[in-house]
Amino acid sequence: MADLDSLNFQSITEMNNDEALELLRQIRLSRRVPVKTVRTMKKTAKAPVVDSNQAAELLKLLTGDKT
Repeated sequence: MADLDSLNFQSITEMNNDEALELLRQIRLSRRVPVKTVRTMKKTAKAPVVDSNQAAELLKLLTGDKT
């Protein structure tokens, strides 16, 4: 079974000041950088094509014109 000694990880108390500060700086920097996610664009539905006769008919319906 593995224990902490078998990981060959150097403790922060065993490092000199420069090494420890650099390790802490790297840890803090890694927490500040946001994780980039890939966004996929969804396909939008195309609006139906309306000709001038249909547009005029719609305008009549919307305005309540009875002529």
